[in-house]
Amino acid sequence: MQTVDQALNTNDLTDTNAPGSVNTDPNTYTLDEPIVRGNQTITQVMLRRPKSGELRGVTLSDLVNLDVTALSRVLPRISSPTLTEQDVANLDPADLVQLGGIFSGFLMTKAIASKVASLTA
Repeated sequence: MQTVDQALNTNDLTDTNAPGSVNTDPNTYTLDEPIVRGNQTITQVMLRRPKSGELRGVTLSDLVNLDVTALSRVLPRISSPTLTEQDVANLDPADLVQLGGIFSGFLMTKAIASKVASLTA
């Protein structure tokens, strides 16, 4: 069975879920329940900051509230490897919440993200 750890070189990443690991890419998440597609297994998903056009067809308030339907439309547009809407629908709820959390970080301005980071440091 082939493993797909997104389009990134897995040697450049540490397991973001491993105890004591250093997360080198905060936009990459290691799934608790991998996605199996035929003979491929997706264990990690990287999200990139969306452009405004990639948010079409959903309301910003639904995205802020991490609405499942809104996330299932947007995550396939910004994920690597590209997830399908069916993949998102079949995600473990814990994995969906984690990916939604990464996505919600994209909705913050740099100033707000800096303030949040200083509060959690």
